[in-house]
Amino acid sequence: MRKVRAEAPVRVPAFAKATAGKPVSPARPAGEIATGLDRLLHDRMRLGIVSALAASDDLSFSDLKAALSATDGNLSVHARKLEDAGYVSCSKGFDGRTPRTSYKLTAAGRRALEKYLDHMDAIIRATRKT
Repeated sequence: MRKVRAEAPVRVPAFAKATAGKPVSPARPAGEIATGLDRLLHDRMRLGIVSALAASDDLSFSDLKAALSATDGNLSVHARKLEDAGYVSCSKGFDGRTPRTSYKLTAAGRRALEKYLDHMDAIIRATRKT
């Protein structure tokens, strides 16, 4: 029998908690701003999931898989991490006799994405000034 390793819970980084709700000033040095990035969202797949969900009300597992060219396992792992952080919600049901898993972006997920985009915008502006 194959042992299944328990996955460590996803924790919100301390810097993300410390800067929550605070506006990002483009006047801050780029290095200081870069440390404030939400590392959970900085992953390509997780940022893709959150971005896709921000553009629509909800998406099925199959829709996300096709949009991101992801494998079942890869999408499941990253979606679970976002769900554990409270950024997305997952619901399971049936479409006729076919099982359907769908995801929605939560209010916390939308705020985290907006904050992440503000940070990236500040980095871009600070970099272009130098």
